[in-house]
Amino acid sequence: MAGRTVRVRGLPAELPPDRVADKLTIHFLRSRNGGGEIADLRLLPGEPPCALITFEAPEVAQRILKAKNHTLSVGGKKYPLEVTAHVAEPSPDEVARSRGLL
Repeated sequence: MAGRTVRVRGLPAELPPDRVADKLTIHFLRSRNGGGEIADLRLLPGEPPCALITFEAPEVAQRILKAKNHTLSVGGKKYPLEVTAHVAEPSPDEVARSRGLL
């Protein structure tokens, strides 16, 4: 998944998660937004909530990251989104293995 996943912040917290996921899918599938085919979309709980979107092709993620403004429009309201590259944190086993401990 390296290079194909972006992290999205600025999600509308007042909407149900399934509606947010639908709106994100529509936004990031559109070619005018730099989007393309999505392999996976996960909403992560927390304050504030965020989403991880994995695209089928790494070049789509790169186009998304290069686009300056992503705004989600829902019911007449606009939500500016912050889109950054997602860097997965290594698991404890991966860290131990890299240090020769496993």
